[in-house]
Parts: sequence; structure tokens; C-alpha cells
Amino acid sequence: MTSNDIIQKFNLQKHPEGGYFKETYRSVGYIENKNLSSEFIGDRNYATGIYFLLTSDSFSAFHKINQDEMWHFYLGTTLKLHMISPEGNYSYILIGNDILNNEVPQFVVPAQYWFAAEVVKNNSFAFTGCTVAPGFDFNDFVLPKREELIKLFPQHSEIISRLTHS
Repeated sequence: MTSNDIIQKFNLQKHPEGGYFKETYRSVGYIENKNLSSEFIGDRNYATGIYFLLTSDSFSAFHKINQDEMWHFYLGTTLKLHMISPEGNYSYILIGNDILNNEVPQFVVPAQYWFAAEVVKNNSFAFTGCTVAPGFDFNDFVLPKREELIKLFPQHSEIISRLTHS
């Protein structure tokens, strides 16, 4: 099985941050804006889910959203998820199925964290899913320019430079 097989099978589309995705779930129920924190503009579904595929010849650029985002590993090779907290602390987690070597099959990125992802092994891919609650809306998505993020976190300029598009 190749990444192209998965892209075609699930009709995945290019994602602005990098990689490919398809929304697979959007709850019918929603949370009214008055019951959400001030970062949100408008109502949100209770939860959403997507398929997300990343290949080793690309990366998911640093971005953030207003919600927690749970990642689920399905197929392929290890994904390295980089995070910078709002306070500027850097960390990473390996998402995969080699649990005896400290990989985890699922992980939650906290709301408001900047995060990026890359496939660890050359000539490979990682097929994952992401669940967001309250549900994802592109109004919550921030994809900064490289200079903006380096200005916020100059101590992490090397990783930011490597995992941003411009």
C-alpha cells in the first residue's frame, strides 16, 4: 500500500498546513457561541474528525487552533509531532505503533499550542486521524508566517524555520 493508494481510496485533499485530509465526522449537535470561550466566533459542533496523511517529502507546518486536538495513528511510519506552548516551551511526541520504544498510538495537543508534524522515516508516510472538540472551524485555524512565529519564540528559530512554509 502506498500513500497514493490511501489518498485515492479516501479521496483526500491537500491541506493548507501540508499533507492531505478529509473530514469524516461532524456532530449534528452544536455549542452556542455564548457558551464558548472568547477565542471562538460563532457556534461550534460538539466534535469533528478527519483523516490526515503526511508523507516524508512534506511536513505539517506550525499552526494552532482554539481546541484540543487528539491524534490517532492508523498506518505507516512514525510521526514526530512538535509543540510550542503559549509560554514558549518546546516539546515533541512520537506518534506510532512501536509502543515499546516510547511511541504512542494517540495523543492530545492542548488548545492554543503551536504544533507541526513530520514523518520520521524517508520514503514513507503516516496515516492518522484527528478529533477536535469543540468541532473544528477554519476560523479557529492560524497558520503564521515564519517571521511572525520566530518573533514570538526566537529561542526556537531553527525548528520554526524548518517547519514553516514562508
